Formats: sequence, C-alpha cells, structure tokens
Amino acid sequence: MATVTNPKASNPKSAKMSPSVWFYSVLLTLQYGAQPLISKRFTRREVIVTSSVLSCEVAKVVCALILMAKDGSLKKLAKEWTLVGSLTASGLPAAIYALQNSLLQISYRNLDSLTFSMLNQTKIFFTALFTYIILRQRQSSQQIGALFLLIMAAVLLSIGEGSSKGSSSGDPEQILFYGIIPVLIASVLSGLASALCQWASQVKKHSSYLMTVEMSIVGSLCLLASTSKSPDGEAIRRHGFFYGWTPLTLIPVVVNALGGILVGLVTSLAGGVRKVSLPT
Repeated sequence: MATVTNPKASNPKSAKMSPSVWFYSVLLTLQYGAQPLISKRFTRREVIVTSSVLSCEVAKVVCALILMAKDGSLKKLAKEWTLVGSLTASGLPAAIYALQNSLLQISYRNLDSLTFSMLNQTKIFFTALFTYIILRQRQSSQQIGALFLLIMAAVLLSIGEGSSKGSSSGDPEQILFYGIIPVLIASVLSGLASALCQWASQVKKHSSYLMTVEMSIVGSLCLLASTSKSPDGEAIRRHGFFYGWTPLTLIPVVVNALGGILVGLVTSLAGGVRKVSLPT
C-alpha cells in the first residue's frame, strides 16, 4: 500500500534537511513568534473575525499564484488540474484550516502572547498522533516522552491561566472559553490538517503552492457559507465587511498569509511533525 511504503521513502528527507528547508523553517519560526504580537498590535477588537480570515485567504491565493507564475508551474495547471484531484487532496484540510484560523483569531485577542504560544504547541502532539494514524509514521521513545511532557505543561498552564485573577482581561471565564479552549481545539484541527497535507504532498505528489490556492478557495467558500447563520455574518451585513479596519490591519493579514505559504513548503519538504515542532 502506498500509505505504508511512502513514509519510509520520505524518511531520508526528514532525517537530513536541505538548506532551503532550514531557510523556510527560520522564516516560519519568525512569523510564528511575531504573529500574536502583530495581530494584537494592529488588529482592533472591533474587527470582525471572518473578515480578517477571508482577507488572509485572498492574500494567500495572490501570493501563491505569483510564486507559481515565477517558477513556471502556473502554465501546467490548466493541463493537469482536475476537480476530483483537488477535492481529494485539499478539500478536507481546507475546511479544517478555515475553522482553525477562526478559532486562532478569537484566541489571539484573549490570551497573552506567551500563553498562546505555549498552548498552541500542543499541535505537535496531535500532528504526531494523526501522522501515525494516517501515514503510519512512528515516533521514537524520546519523542513520545517529549510529547507527553508538552501535554502536561499545556494542562498546567491552562489551569493556571484559567484561574488567574490578574490577567489583562480580568475575566477568568472569558480567558477559558474565548482563549484557552479555542486554541486547544485549533491545535487538534491543526494536527489533523497537517497530516492530511503531508499525505497529499508526499503520497499524492500535490505541489505546496497549488494546495495553498485550493485550500484557500475551499476554505473561503466554507466561511462565506457560514456567514448566512453566524454572528459574524450578521455583523458584516450590519456594519460592512471592513468594519473596524485601518490600513495597519493589512499587516497581520499579509504576515499570516505568508506564514500559510511557508507552512505548505515546510510540510511538503520536511513533514508535518517537523513543521510544527520547528517554531518552538
């Protein structure tokens, strides 16, 4: 079976990373660490979450298409692209990432940067879990021990932050339900989507740029469909799509979009577990 033999073939690539992987990984690390700070600094609380996420997806498509045109792969797209192949490789991860992005946008605003970054690292555990389930890639005993310690640290941090009275919001329930729980659910979704993307790129041989375009389009369609019933949709109809935006709001949107491009590159070249563990 392809899903069993392919991970073995990909092990050498995982074991020895090329300079390009290191370069993309460093950029992803910088983006990952800066994103919560940038989002808090330049995104007002009045900004509608769905408008921010949709704008980020549009920026991802634009960036990916520019890069595809630059490397010449855009010309081959019309000949090789199929709807069935696109939905198989990118449809489910796109829907998952769309929900994850919305949860992260909520969590950004209700947790301090350190707490958010620590809790978000639980996605390493869930990526390893889903990578084993989907691709049968095993972790070493040392890695399993490290993942266990990571989960224990996240649990202790969640308990401490959720019961804290001295946080910036001053409301422990808001921290728990609008900060801690969203980021933990987003970590589970990130692990699942990362494993699916690794399967698509390494088994189905889907290019990272094309996956970015497909996933952004499908994810945007899912979000647009949800606005018919969601509070964000009602807020957009009442106040307008760019309610609360300033020119500076584009900064976290573009930075987040570039991070999405880097995630696709690192996942396809190095694998999902290594991708989520690099920005620690």
